[in-house]
Amino acid sequence: MVFQSKSEKETKELGKKLSLAIPKGSVISLRGSLGAGKTVFAKGFAEGLNITEAIVSPTFTLVQEYDGRYKMYHLDLYRLSGEDEFESMGGEDFLYPDGVTLIEWSEKIEDMLPDTTIYINITIAEDLTREIEIRGIEL
Repeated sequence: MVFQSKSEKETKELGKKLSLAIPKGSVISLRGSLGAGKTVFAKGFAEGLNITEAIVSPTFTLVQEYDGRYKMYHLDLYRLSGEDEFESMGGEDFLYPDGVTLIEWSEKIEDMLPDTTIYINITIAEDLTREIEIRGIEL
């Protein structure tokens, strides 16, 4: 499925809609260039899980954990070199979560992702709208 988003509000709403449809234990791959809206999408997703904490990009901490309807783990692998570094940080635990895991820059661990991973690809169009493709679940 492909959605068009003309604003941060629309991107957040789509994230929220997905969070209401997704089962506990899911892994979500968030892909897109810097500034595409991955963290904005994550904010909407968190809202749908009744998470009240401010959602920030975990670029420097690598992982942020939030409590809501169920736990949300937000990972940003931008600074990781690859699968070995992910394994050494105990990252495999986040691939089979007790809540849901959102992973930005999951390309770095492509071969480790579960077969059930839901893929969200966000691209910026020339008019600065966002094209958001969702694979692995129907909304």
